[in-house]
Amino acid sequence: MSAVHPHVWAAEAIRRIRADGPGLAPTPLRPLPMPALEGIDIYLKDEPALPSGSMKYRLVRAMFCHAIAGGEITPDTPVFAATGGAVAVAGARFAKLLSLPFTAVVPAKTPADVLDRIAHEGGQWQVAQQPPAAVQEEARAVAARSGGYFLDHFTDAERAVAGWDGPTIADEIFAQLRPEPQPVPEWIVTGVGTGATSATIGRHLRRHGRPTRLAVVDPEHSAYFPAWASGCADYATGMPSRIPGIGRPRVEPGFVPGVIDLVIPVPDAASVAAMRWLHTVPGIAAGPATGTNLWGVCHLAARMRTAGSSGSVVALIGDSAEPYRNTHLSPEWLRARDLDPAPFEADLERFARTGEWPTTG
Repeated sequence: MSAVHPHVWAAEAIRRIRADGPGLAPTPLRPLPMPALEGIDIYLKDEPALPSGSMKYRLVRAMFCHAIAGGEITPDTPVFAATGGAVAVAGARFAKLLSLPFTAVVPAKTPADVLDRIAHEGGQWQVAQQPPAAVQEEARAVAARSGGYFLDHFTDAERAVAGWDGPTIADEIFAQLRPEPQPVPEWIVTGVGTGATSATIGRHLRRHGRPTRLAVVDPEHSAYFPAWASGCADYATGMPSRIPGIGRPRVEPGFVPGVIDLVIPVPDAASVAAMRWLHTVPGIAAGPATGTNLWGVCHLAARMRTAGSSGSVVALIGDSAEPYRNTHLSPEWLRARDLDPAPFEADLERFARTGEWPTTG
């Protein structure tokens, strides 16, 4: 047991977490040229610039600080998570920073590339014995048997981020837009996984009286669009999302529909098409959830163009394309899942060239 007083250790641990990375400078806000959209400026918030390569870094950072301040993580606490995604990568990074053991309980079909990233950040992983829908409870039980802390991002992330006392992603967006020609965006676009990011942005807009509206994009099989449209708080589809990081088979506790102005359902093949278009045209190697965001941006920009209005639109780049070389960027993987992005890529190319958007988009 460490001889350091727990309060002293906690303060130092939180200081080290907050100091991680290159001074925690705001992630870049990158303009996305769309010549056909005169008067409409599109920007992408480059979250892969964060130290763990994903916007989930912000959520996990807040969760670690929240748990340390509450005495749930101490100098001797092993940390566990139930995911084979970006949350596990960020969790491994922060645990390593504090010299704490970290284990991710991962679904059986987690890609090897993702497991390598967890290991690269100093974490361990073990394959879940239960089906994907039960991985959360399995990891919770493993943590309890080990006397560890379960990093429950679906339940705790929104609350932890709401209590974060540093600059938020919304603060950064508005500060970075201040010198731009249209500094108050018409829309900010994001997806929903835990719900923490959309809740953070939506609350900021209301707290500061911004006229900006918040749009959420939602992939196939996800419960968020039907829950928002129907007002059913416990809606469930029972089917997993094929777009990592966003979409859930049930409504998670962190989802706050009251701060959302619009939810846009997006076909999975359209998400992949937009991801590929970003990679090949403007040269932005982003993940499939960013493709979902871009499809939503195009939908909104087309509405603005039809209405004859101008303004700016901001969307988030959730992570990079690197983890998806053998999945969403693989033609074989797409064919096996009956996903054909080609028609949607043609829609994007035509939109970028002419500003004409399909009426069903």
